[in-house]
Amino acid sequence: MNAIEVQNLRRVFRTTLGVFKRSTKEVVAVEDVSFSVASGELFGLLGPNGAGKTTSVKMLTTLLIPTAGSARILGHDVVKDAEAIRPRIGFIFGGERGLYWRLSAIDNLRYFATLYKLEPEVTKKRIPYLLELVGLSDRGREKVEGYSRGMKQRLHIARTLLHDPELLFLDEPSIGLDPVAAREMRQIVLNLQSEKKTILLTTHYMFEADALCQRIAVINHGCIIALDTPAGLKKHVQDLSVIEIEVFGVPQNTLDQVQALPFVDAVSVENRDQKQALIVQSPRGSEAVPDLMTALAGLRVGRVDVREPTLEDAYVRLVGGRHDA
Repeated sequence: MNAIEVQNLRRVFRTTLGVFKRSTKEVVAVEDVSFSVASGELFGLLGPNGAGKTTSVKMLTTLLIPTAGSARILGHDVVKDAEAIRPRIGFIFGGERGLYWRLSAIDNLRYFATLYKLEPEVTKKRIPYLLELVGLSDRGREKVEGYSRGMKQRLHIARTLLHDPELLFLDEPSIGLDPVAAREMRQIVLNLQSEKKTILLTTHYMFEADALCQRIAVINHGCIIALDTPAGLKKHVQDLSVIEIEVFGVPQNTLDQVQALPFVDAVSVENRDQKQALIVQSPRGSEAVPDLMTALAGLRVGRVDVREPTLEDAYVRLVGGRHDA
């Protein structure tokens, strides 16, 4: 039996516009989502902001009722059997909410253990184990208000694991973390997966999804547009090379000109310290560089690199290159 079975899931929100002349508008957050996750699998759900990732996760965790379609979690229907599902799942979200900062980590976990209705003997054994698991065993008696963001996120994981859930939903768990804390978070996720936990992960970090996930679904405009292994998704860009050009300010009209070049597949811009990187996907590889430099005439241009495409490049091609300066 698969841990997650999703069929044609849809969610529509209705919002009211106007003050005096009021009207109702429907917003389709999730249009048509279908996928399955095997027991013990680490499955990724990727997509741009507003694509429907978090709404999908909220429906799967029984926090939102689907408008149409169906979903089964551990064999139970998310609408009819919500009470049977909740004790068997855990939901970890990015950010710092959900903890009591004036309490220590141990006191936080004791409090949440009472909400989970754990037996005192179970709580007594479980808390030290979880603090060791997330690397907080030597800081457990300190107040959470003195924790770094990464430490708070690790405590979130410990809190969610108190009742030993079979299935974990990780909604952007490393968002806002510094590189060291994010690496620690990824290692914790791998440790959980090695314990045969089923994990559904949403993230904006493509290298994170590439390193962690066994399969990945890409969602855009509320629909699954691709579902494969990381290696399988990279095949979408195996015909391309990626040219990275260091630039110092790129006007929108220049980006439009670059995108209009016949040999350019997709264009995006990344902010890097005091400069930017123009990322161009093209089947011509290094042969495209002279024509690109002509299109960028008049701009301050630095280093130029040509490399093989990554999962992030495959993602950009799937969802459509955006000219975000």
